[in-house]
Amino acid sequence: MTTSHAVVIGSGIGGLTAAVALYQRGWQVTVLERAVSLEPVGAGIALAPNAQRALDVIGLGDEIRSLAAWQGDGGMRTPDGRWVSRMSAEAARERFGGPIVMLHRATLVDRIASRLPEGVIRTGAPAAVAEPGVAGGRRAVVSTPDGDLEADLVVGADGINSAVRGVLFPSHPGPSYTGLTAWRVLIAAEDAPEQPFEPHETWGRGALWGTQPLKDGRIYAYAAAAAPVGDHAPDGEQAELLRRFGDWHDPIPAIIAAAAGGPVLRNDIHHMATPLPAFHRGRTALVGDAAHAMAPTLGQGGNQAIEDAIVLAHHAPPGGDLGAGLATYSAERLPRTSAIVRKAAQVARLQAVDSRPGVAIRTALMSAVSRLGPGVVLRTFDGIADWRPPQQPYASGTRDRART
Repeated sequence: MTTSHAVVIGSGIGGLTAAVALYQRGWQVTVLERAVSLEPVGAGIALAPNAQRALDVIGLGDEIRSLAAWQGDGGMRTPDGRWVSRMSAEAARERFGGPIVMLHRATLVDRIASRLPEGVIRTGAPAAVAEPGVAGGRRAVVSTPDGDLEADLVVGADGINSAVRGVLFPSHPGPSYTGLTAWRVLIAAEDAPEQPFEPHETWGRGALWGTQPLKDGRIYAYAAAAAPVGDHAPDGEQAELLRRFGDWHDPIPAIIAAAAGGPVLRNDIHHMATPLPAFHRGRTALVGDAAHAMAPTLGQGGNQAIEDAIVLAHHAPPGGDLGAGLATYSAERLPRTSAIVRKAAQVARLQAVDSRPGVAIRTALMSAVSRLGPGVVLRTFDGIADWRPPQQPYASGTRDRART
């Protein structure tokens, strides 16, 4: 009897989750990572209940829930500090069956990778798909500097500029620029502002700022603004943040000042405005940004990658009908993720409003909606945060509810 072999290209959140899920289903798994270490790009990630339930399937959900930093309320503010809307953590938990968990990406990567046996992850190992294979026929072939690997299944988890995607769908236009660039900073606990504050997003003219506390005392902050693609500040990105956000409400100036002690990451935001025709070809499947890169405005990029991984493993049992399984994977994931990509793009356009009249109208509408109650605000995430995996075990939530 031969063991079914899966090769995962890329060791980001989606790739590692796929590797663990496939391994637990009985696959022999090899993860190939171009970088020399598992040091994810980025700072923080928000895991919504949908991703937590997906992680339940591989035994990680409760471990991640234990890292939730904030149990109170937060909301949206204007640059002068006025609250436009409030978000109730308890209402979100009641509606979707769990809290939002904000944590460092490195923490999440470490927790997922710890579920794999020694030697499965190979760093410093660039790889390319030489042959995507034929489901029910010839195996896929992955080229590496150390020679070719044959695989019964290849998972392309190589990010927004995916080379695997280019092999499977060479005529697809790929990701396009949203018009927004993003900054991310992580403030050490000893450098964090002393005064307590609630998690918030602050929306201004064509720009936003978000501040989120982590459980270990660090602060994750992010910002976005309209900017030409490829633009960078000649005097450094901290100086750029100071110019754009230095006169916004507390604790934003103090966080920018504290960012002097560490890197300020800046990345243009791209998304897959044109959906792929499928998320697989032959014996090769795509997960995460390689399949459906989206604007971060709904906080669902990493969450959807985790969902992808769990659904893919569910429909790809070792020795099963891989062709039918991958077709079902595409059929389930393509419509869902395409809808979320579109919704995230709509929110990005709303955030990018920069005329004074437009901002005033946006603020008034959000304030009016907030006064109708937390259920109306949370309805934005109906169909997203309430998703459940196609298999048990997972947390079922506090109660069944009828949407209002």
